[in-house]
Amino acid sequence: MEALRLILLYGHLIGFALLLGGAIAQYLTGKIRINAAMLWGAVIQLATGIGLSAPLRDGDEPAPAKLGVKLVLALMIFVMVFFSRKRDEVNRGHFLAIVGLTLVNAAVAVFW
Repeated sequence: MEALRLILLYGHLIGFALLLGGAIAQYLTGKIRINAAMLWGAVIQLATGIGLSAPLRDGDEPAPAKLGVKLVLALMIFVMVFFSRKRDEVNRGHFLAIVGLTLVNAAVAVFW
């Protein structure tokens, strides 16, 4: 089971890299929109996060409150990315909120 958890964790980190890296790359181009890397990153983060929340460890489970907070953040990010993916340009505040929530989600994972 530890190997499965590590594979899910690896995929989760790849999703984070796609989401944040895609956002930074898109921001630097000057035209703020949702790109494919951001969409796939959000999908991968949500799917692997749900997999990681399954009881795969021997008594070393994360706190249910932490899992709830991370799920809410991941769903917010996914919804913000998914429903604005076809727009030619996304509002700057909306885009920065996606980046901010992604960083907050990572902070919750590391510091909680």
